[in-house]
Amino acid sequence: MNIKDILFSLSSADAAGNIKDASTLAFDLLSEHCETEKSDNLTVFGFLKGESDYTLMLDAHIDQIAMVVTDVDSNGFLTVSNAGGIDVRTLPSRRVTVHGKEKVSAVFCSTPPHLSKGEAEYGDISAIKLDTCLGAKATELINIGDIVTFSTEPAELCGSKVTGKSFDDRAAVACLIEVAKRLKGEKLPFNVAFVFSDGEELGMRGVRPAAFKVNPSEAIAVDVSFGDGIGISEDECGKLGKGGMIGFAPCLDSSISKKLVKTAEENNIPYQTEVMGRSTGTNADMVSITREGVRTCTFSVPLRNMHTDTEIIDINDMESVCDLLCSYILSGGVMND
Repeated sequence: MNIKDILFSLSSADAAGNIKDASTLAFDLLSEHCETEKSDNLTVFGFLKGESDYTLMLDAHIDQIAMVVTDVDSNGFLTVSNAGGIDVRTLPSRRVTVHGKEKVSAVFCSTPPHLSKGEAEYGDISAIKLDTCLGAKATELINIGDIVTFSTEPAELCGSKVTGKSFDDRAAVACLIEVAKRLKGEKLPFNVAFVFSDGEELGMRGVRPAAFKVNPSEAIAVDVSFGDGIGISEDECGKLGKGGMIGFAPCLDSSISKKLVKTAEENNIPYQTEVMGRSTGTNADMVSITREGVRTCTFSVPLRNMHTDTEIIDINDMESVCDLLCSYILSGGVMND
């Protein structure tokens, strides 16, 4: 499978709450290239042995934004709450899957413009009901607490750009699987631990115990970040097709950031920089304060339409991320700094 095929397969699977299909798939794909194991909550770990006891941890979160059912009425309409940062503006008329006793297709209600009074305001997700068309049968198949996910399938756009759901952070998961594939059989200067952590969208809950288990010498949180688009300032985003975004922030280890930049320039690998003034809003924030502290950096794939079911990325950016991570690892990272 090439990296686009891996991404599309991961995008089509779900990992939210007790739904772990994407975790199982990621485990199977990673197992082809390195030793793997799973924790009780299905956080996925992969390991490649190096020539020293020094360990680099590469993390990408496997979970996605989702919703949870809070009410089921006798007419077949559902009320939901968000499980992660849902962009409520995009929900009316969206098709979703309710993971009840069996999978149920449903649609967010949308008032026709002919009947609406002015422009609708959607500030509260509970105000936009889900229509199952099941009537009273909905109460038999769906319970409070059931997970709801978007139903969009990934698709190709112009050139190397693609769209789909859960590219945050399946794009990074796909990158790490590709990195493991490329490094398999290589003589590595140190150990490389691959982590597909759970619960990032719920407050970065999964990566801290994962990092405690791995006990890395250094870590890179591989995620997505804001890509350019209409109405977005160039100062607040990266550009699709211009390479991965290397993080610089007071809470990050600048030596890793600088070594990533140096490695990219020496190997003619496209890259961008992303400067953050405080915390990063990624798993790096949690990894850096695990145990006695871990030298940590971020490296992100630029993405448009974040936290929707129509996210857009450029496959070339994913390839650049893989190129730079492999070159960084083979160069020894900051092991001797």
